[in-house]
Amino acid sequence: MKQFLVRRAALAGAFSMLTAAAWAQNPGTQWTKDGYGYLQVRPDSVVQLDIRQPGQTRTLLSKRQLTPAGQTKPLGVRRVALSDDGRLILLNTNTKKVWRYDTRGDYWVYDTGSKQLTQLGKGRPEASLMFAKFSPDGRRVAYVSGHNLFVENLADHAITQLTTDGTDKLINGTFDWVYEEELDCRDGFRWSPDGQHLAYWQLDARKTPNYLMLNTTDALYPFTVPVEYPVVGEDPSRCRIGVVAVGGGDTKWMDVPGDAVQHYIPRMEWAGANELIIQQLNRRQNESKLMLCTAATGATKTIYTDTDKAWVEAKDQPVGWDWLQGGKSFVWVSEKDGWRHLYQIDRSGKEKLLTPGNYDVVSVEGISEATGTIYFLASPTNATQRYLYKVPLKGGKAERVTPAALSGTNSYEVSPNGKVALHRYASAGSYPVADVVDLPAHKRLSGGEMPEQAKKIKMPKTEFFQVKTADGVTLDGWMVKPTNFDPAKKYPIVFMVYGEPARQTVLDNFGVSSNRLYQGSMADDGYIYASLDNRGAPAPRGREFRKAIYHNLGMLNIRDQAMGAKEVLKNSWVDTSRVAVWGWSGGGSSTLSLMFQYPQIYKTGISIAAVDNQLNYDNIYQERYMGLLPEDKHYFVDNSALAHASKLRGNLLLIHGTGDDNVHYNNAEQMINELVKHGKTFQMMAYPNRTHGISEGEGTSKHLAATYTKFLKENCPPGGR
Repeated sequence: MKQFLVRRAALAGAFSMLTAAAWAQNPGTQWTKDGYGYLQVRPDSVVQLDIRQPGQTRTLLSKRQLTPAGQTKPLGVRRVALSDDGRLILLNTNTKKVWRYDTRGDYWVYDTGSKQLTQLGKGRPEASLMFAKFSPDGRRVAYVSGHNLFVENLADHAITQLTTDGTDKLINGTFDWVYEEELDCRDGFRWSPDGQHLAYWQLDARKTPNYLMLNTTDALYPFTVPVEYPVVGEDPSRCRIGVVAVGGGDTKWMDVPGDAVQHYIPRMEWAGANELIIQQLNRRQNESKLMLCTAATGATKTIYTDTDKAWVEAKDQPVGWDWLQGGKSFVWVSEKDGWRHLYQIDRSGKEKLLTPGNYDVVSVEGISEATGTIYFLASPTNATQRYLYKVPLKGGKAERVTPAALSGTNSYEVSPNGKVALHRYASAGSYPVADVVDLPAHKRLSGGEMPEQAKKIKMPKTEFFQVKTADGVTLDGWMVKPTNFDPAKKYPIVFMVYGEPARQTVLDNFGVSSNRLYQGSMADDGYIYASLDNRGAPAPRGREFRKAIYHNLGMLNIRDQAMGAKEVLKNSWVDTSRVAVWGWSGGGSSTLSLMFQYPQIYKTGISIAAVDNQLNYDNIYQERYMGLLPEDKHYFVDNSALAHASKLRGNLLLIHGTGDDNVHYNNAEQMINELVKHGKTFQMMAYPNRTHGISEGEGTSKHLAATYTKFLKENCPPGGR
């Protein structure tokens, strides 16, 4: 349900570098080995930039070098990677989406010595290769195709197929829909340090029921589109970890304790020449175990266990393990003391707190043994902002690195040497600016210029505030008042809501208070636009704030929103007869619950792609926050919007795509039936064969915005009175 986040096209290009850390799924920074250079993909070339020589570039691949023999056009490069010695360049082209990201495509290798450009995977279907990666010695490339693993020798391009049992339901080297959506798992194999073995995930989804979406528009006769989609109460795919030699042969499966169906394995990496480290979560997701596995024998031992009365975060852990002391210990994240902190854990499981204090580590940005420093994002005094902090590797008091003048949201790509970083700064009142800074001084080395198009953008005046509800809970919020605001008048207010643990809406960042669905300017037309972050939002305000929502998703978060709104409505310039709320995905669910549970507050609602019945949604997400069936079923039922539909009094618009693979269209249909049963009138807009983002098809986005704007203006008229 996290999939929809407000898209801000103006941000595209703030950093156009292709990145290293997760290059197999998202553009990011591909650093050179010394940490002072990075690669950049341009329309007809690949260049290398050196931070020490601002403005200068070195062309690694020209248009001619990117043009395959016998062709006239260069390859359209999406991602690049260098071999360890820099001699070979791996190019990802012709990419296609696999659910969320374009992780499927073609791969080519350019040899800077022989000047040869060669396509990998000859004989495999077009655009079928996934997650291609050089071996540590640069002599081979491994990839997934058709749910099987392959290794290709770069000397003669001989291909060895390592697995043969892969199907749409038996998945080697990548993941099923729900692992991808809820655990951010996509790239499902790892090279051993010596390049002689691959460790990989295998998911068995053969017992997972298919959700059959109905396509009624692309052919004369309707046809079904199956998605292996385990709803609440359905067993997850069986998951196991195997190791196979690059020359082929039998897979050695790791002897991981526990039921392979009733546990998840969201993280796995090599921990040495013949050892793996894995993270295992139980089905309820309130117990996380770190285990070391002997690759040759499969023997496994648990070295560290973390538990929580609610749930243990898997997605927020570092992707992989940041090993220290030559592999003797690693850095991990835990909320065991009530705050999200970094710990150093050795191979025996002994831990040491590295970031003591009453604050949350938002994310690890870099760990450098050369400089003896850990860099991370945090914001101890303002949960709406983000700053770079550092602590020594041995642990200690956090020290802010971001200058005080850069108030807002800061993000960083720290180089492998820990001495420089690509930095982006923005706030609700300023356009993003990208520069390169040295660390830890944060001195600007290059960049910092505002793009020309930014100078033409009219920035909304976003006011941040806090309210204390009747329950004694302090909530963060933002508000944009009407242009030429007159406090003697009363204005309608529109709340944008998300409300679930996948997203924080109150951030001091560019575009946070923009509404792409409104045609025109809400401020110019006379609307107050606002948002609040309830308990359960992933804000850096401590474990208790985030996890108070456990067993109460659809009730506690809704009450926080409503009680926060009541405080806002006490302002004399708010017209309490014109109060609207809208949201998408989890925000659509919250919109429905607010309309039904607090009809005295909210008079108009626009709900897009909502989970109306929590029993309809996928097991990993919904069970994490609500529990397991059958013992916890009442939490799912009682807290679903569907259970409260009979209380609707206001104006409601339901919007849903019939081809939504994330939040299925049956949610809308069940809500329609319930509203009809209770004689509740409402409006409905179904977009045929559109997915969760409702963007496919000519004119769709424009039509959606027109529908949204028309309904809002008719039922919550703009302007001061």
